[in-house]
Amino acid sequence: MKGINELKELAERVYHRMIDKTVNDWGMNMESWDWVPGVGVISILAYDRLVGNQETIEYLQQWTERNKHLIEQVNVINSMAPYAIFPELYRISGDQWYLDQATKIGDWMLTDAPRTREGAFEHTVTENVNFSEQVWADTLFMAVLFLARLARLTGESKYAKEAEFQLLVHLRLLQDPQTGVLFHGWNCEEGNHMSSARWTRANAWVVLASAWIAEEISSLTPFAEEIVDRYRLLASGLRHYQGEDGMWNTVMDQPGFYTETSGSAGIAAGWLAGIRIGWLDGSYEEAVNQALQGVMERIEPDGTVQGVSGGTPVMPNILAYEEIPCYPTLYGQGLTLILLSLAHQSNLSQGK
Repeated sequence: MKGINELKELAERVYHRMIDKTVNDWGMNMESWDWVPGVGVISILAYDRLVGNQETIEYLQQWTERNKHLIEQVNVINSMAPYAIFPELYRISGDQWYLDQATKIGDWMLTDAPRTREGAFEHTVTENVNFSEQVWADTLFMAVLFLARLARLTGESKYAKEAEFQLLVHLRLLQDPQTGVLFHGWNCEEGNHMSSARWTRANAWVVLASAWIAEEISSLTPFAEEIVDRYRLLASGLRHYQGEDGMWNTVMDQPGFYTETSGSAGIAAGWLAGIRIGWLDGSYEEAVNQALQGVMERIEPDGTVQGVSGGTPVMPNILAYEEIPCYPTLYGQGLTLILLSLAHQSNLSQGK
């Protein structure tokens, strides 16, 4: 296991690989307003808590300035992700624009965002495709995390209550009671989990977002004990599918499928977040260290994170997930950056 300073150095390389090269490809292009750069900026904010210098905050402010003209193009759940940095940027800068935009979008989510018949946010995307009455695990990280952060910033219980409700309804609809882990999606109209894939990155989004959401809103609204119970069931189920190399296959219960880096990093980061808020005990640290070691082996000398599966809708069947190609992406960099940052802060190394 690498020492604490080496974790920080690795994190710096992963961070600079995200911001130093201007590229136009979908996976690594920071200059748009959608979930991919959204995960990127969320991870940079998490990294800022590790390094604590002005450079990262200035980058996030400059990124917002460059891309804010894209805000009005479309309001969909998947494009909510970048707003998750607005509450902190408002706290730091005092710039009213961040608060005004955040409350405008938060209110849109409460009143106008499409919902399924159960009240869950329908998974709407910027691409020209419709997933009517579908609930995807991604939504908790891409949209509900922002609502929770807005709730904490404003003290408005309406945002906190909505975040708590969305967390609960997503867990109820997506969790497999037999294994504890989550399916990728749920079709409310048909009443099924579509491909019924226990997709690793879906579980990563939820196990990380759930703990972060809870940390933001726990002082603002009563928190259902059912959420805590379901979270612990999820965390325990994920341990069952972790490989000897510390990683998870892209569909975790399919042993012949390739191992996938972003989901593995996100699950380990979620465990650390769960330990931090007291939902998980220290027995998870060994499993986190195993995942951390496996993820670090996927980081190239220039900071590129390899073994990251491309954008993945709910596929028509489980075998189709194995056909998703791997290439560098901002969310792969981002989930890895979050893991490295949280691991450093938790002193997870031999030198602790």
